[in-house]
Amino acid sequence: MSDDNSDTIDTREHDPNFELTVSGDIGTANTMRQRTGETRLKTWFMLDGHRLVVAGLLAMLIFAVFIFAGTFFYQYFLIDATSGDTVETVFSTMISAIITGVTLVLTITQIVISQENGPLGDQRERMSATMDFREYAEEITGSPTPADPSAFLRALILQSKEYAEALRDSVSDSDNEELRGEVDEFTNSLIGNADAATDKLEGRSFGSYTVVSAALDYNYGWKIFQVERLADDYVDDLSTETLSILDQMKTSLSMFGPAREHIKTLYFEWELISLSQNILYISVPALIVAGFTTTYVDGNALTGGILGVPTLIWWTSAAFAITSLPFLLLMAYIARIATIAKRTLAIGPFILRDSQR
Repeated sequence: MSDDNSDTIDTREHDPNFELTVSGDIGTANTMRQRTGETRLKTWFMLDGHRLVVAGLLAMLIFAVFIFAGTFFYQYFLIDATSGDTVETVFSTMISAIITGVTLVLTITQIVISQENGPLGDQRERMSATMDFREYAEEITGSPTPADPSAFLRALILQSKEYAEALRDSVSDSDNEELRGEVDEFTNSLIGNADAATDKLEGRSFGSYTVVSAALDYNYGWKIFQVERLADDYVDDLSTETLSILDQMKTSLSMFGPAREHIKTLYFEWELISLSQNILYISVPALIVAGFTTTYVDGNALTGGILGVPTLIWWTSAAFAITSLPFLLLMAYIARIATIAKRTLAIGPFILRDSQR
């Protein structure tokens, strides 16, 4: 939710890059990052960045640290590698860690896949619940429910935007200036947020984080709360038509909640399966490198140096970074899944962070 407590109102609309500043915290910024106040770097590392790229950058960091430390700090490494079994011990441990990690990830994948299995009756109930939801969504939007997840979310968001425009028009002739001001503030924020989210969703296919990211940007729960508050605070000033619009808007926003949660759940399963596949692909070269280093490499096998750094340090640093990749990839995926899960713990108008409380 927004942490913006400014006392100014800016009525500029429909700019997806514009961070709305409003009084009373009625409106919010258009993106989750702006509302939480986190840096672009942290958001990219935890959420937006491609998971393979994030894991690769972490591996490069490990490589650089090992080169630096082996060259300038632990200068007895070559002596230990020549006289003892330092290299063999390190990479023998890495082999055990890789095998254990792969086994763990595959177990998690089996649990995820097992949730999709079940008797015919359970599958029929799932299908019935899905079709009931789609029919209800069709009644709200007035058009067939899209089969594509991004188009489905987009349709629900655009419908709430239409209700916001109708709400603003319905109170334009009201004698209550405070009501008109709050409705304008609320609808401007909703419309700007809807435009930003739908632009991000347009043409996106399921499986990419962009679909979930756009859904997280649209903070429907806060909007439901504002609809309820407006209906209660100005019940004596609102016409029957306006109350009906508020009720329809609340229903539309409430439909977005379970739709987002369902697509988020499917995305989690998709990500965990992708994690298992990538772990399997990376674990084979990681095991080869660890096994080769354990068997053939010691302080006497690699002599000389490159750019003033001993060849053995180059090799062990690169080998350790490569053998760490399965764990780093696991960390990259779990970081994203855990962050999304933490930010979507509550469904509906509940605020779990210290913003707009």
